[in-house]
Amino acid sequence: MSKVLENKVAVVTGGASGIGRATVLAMVEAGASVAIADVSVAAGETLSGDINAAGGDTIFVHTDVADGASIDALFEMIDARWQRLDCAFNNAGVADESRFVMDATEADWDRTHNINLKGVWLCMRHEIRQMLAGKGGAIVNTASVAGLVGWRGSATYSASKHGVVGLTKSAALEYTKRGVRINAVCPGVIDTPMGAPATQTEGAVHDTLLARHPAGRFGHPEEVAKAVVWLCSEESSFTSGHALTVDGGYVAK
Repeated sequence: MSKVLENKVAVVTGGASGIGRATVLAMVEAGASVAIADVSVAAGETLSGDINAAGGDTIFVHTDVADGASIDALFEMIDARWQRLDCAFNNAGVADESRFVMDATEADWDRTHNINLKGVWLCMRHEIRQMLAGKGGAIVNTASVAGLVGWRGSATYSASKHGVVGLTKSAALEYTKRGVRINAVCPGVIDTPMGAPATQTEGAVHDTLLARHPAGRFGHPEEVAKAVVWLCSEESSFTSGHALTVDGGYVAK
């Protein structure tokens, strides 16, 4: 990968595993210094330590994106370390249990939206403020194909991801002219630890989801990571307010 993020400072939430981990590695390869934020201390510290031992520049910050105080601490540490922020990937998220609307609980709704949507908003407030104080920047939010189309049995999750798309577009209208580009990625089903129950377990759910992808397979985290790096780089300098599908053709059907 070319050094399209050379001398940039980035933050990745949910950065210790799955799409987040792949993106941290891709950003480092592209030349960025990266703050890795995650609730998993062991995985985050291991990833950061391995990257730094190989010559990269990262820090790990234990972060709960649903907690405003935790988010405040994350961005205080970024400012203390680098005094700037150029790129952000708001990726931390959870999948809810498969339930129809009338069967979902208030606790289901609150947990999913606090992490998937409120967490993105909490991070964006800091990111935009820091980028406006500098030379601008680029923000990418993780939505989903479920943020573009309905997903039977996952209305709570789908609603949270539709919210991410709406938040992304609205924020782009507010800040693009001031030098902060804001986009989203909308992955299909990706073979990650979170997606493993569907991608790695044979059965009706696996077969149904696989059939929805015209590519005939599930996605790889690295494929989403490449899209994120592009959206964070100057190679996408005229792209803002866009929800980019990385879905093997899922929403084209």
